[in-house]
Amino acid sequence: MLNRRHLRVKVLQALYAYNQSESKDVRSAEKLLLQSVDKVSEMYIWLLSLLVEVADYSTIDAEERANKFLPTEDDLNASVKLQNNLFIKSLVANPEYLAAVKKYKVSWSFDPEVCKSIFTSLKGSEEYKTFVNLSEHTIKVDKDVIKYIFKRLILKSPGVEHIFEEKFINWPVDKDVLQALVAKTFKNFSNEDPNQNHLAEICPNWDEDRGFIIDLFNKCVAHKIEYSAMISEKTQNWEADRIALMDTLLMRMAIAELVHFSSIPVKVTINEYIEISKEFSTPKSNSFINGILDKILIDLKSKGKIHKFGRGLIE
Repeated sequence: MLNRRHLRVKVLQALYAYNQSESKDVRSAEKLLLQSVDKVSEMYIWLLSLLVEVADYSTIDAEERANKFLPTEDDLNASVKLQNNLFIKSLVANPEYLAAVKKYKVSWSFDPEVCKSIFTSLKGSEEYKTFVNLSEHTIKVDKDVIKYIFKRLILKSPGVEHIFEEKFINWPVDKDVLQALVAKTFKNFSNEDPNQNHLAEICPNWDEDRGFIIDLFNKCVAHKIEYSAMISEKTQNWEADRIALMDTLLMRMAIAELVHFSSIPVKVTINEYIEISKEFSTPKSNSFINGILDKILIDLKSKGKIHKFGRGLIE
């Protein structure tokens, strides 16, 4: 699921794109920000659909083996149990999944070789042999082979990696989130009745989170000059072109949260942007940002601009 840190990263990316763009249409930038969140949902459905495609490929494989010029007994009795896997059957009967596949126009027909490659690797595994030889199936035990396909084959497939990198610019950034979403799906699908199983929620509190990212983006844009002046005042010994753009954007976001988001603790804000800088900026950015924000925070407090409300937030 997308937590607040992931959402802050989405805002950071939107601010970076806005800063680099000639167009300064805030509404268009907001739309792109929301689309970046929706892309996580789309990637999630593409991953789930790939599990279905691999399961479906078992019937294609069985037909091809049976139609060999000189098929062996094993060829003639190739298993198609994977297509009837109870997790897969529950997934393809799920209204949320079906609606999302239709919404995003998901189809792997453009590259059938990727499913063939994954299934070929699967056939020789002990996990697949165990699944095929099961005498009794429950959704719990059937999930084991699907988990193996996802964790050991799909996530480690160079072909899959290439496809997602080509289709989705944020795949490298969102990959960990997507793994967590699929893992949550495995946990959610525990009932033999497909109607009782549900997809993972991308943002469980989307109404609140949507407001958070839009407000944070807009505050950073609207107060750019003011926040930039605060940063410049505390970085007088630094040449402007030596300060990474990402550092500046992260500090502007932090200032916006400190001043305008009364329910977010000061320590949470500063720690979040320090952690984000470790992944998205230079090696020394975290200590630089920490030092500058500490100085800005002192000024903001002295001017009475920090107002935090709620239990545990009043310092």
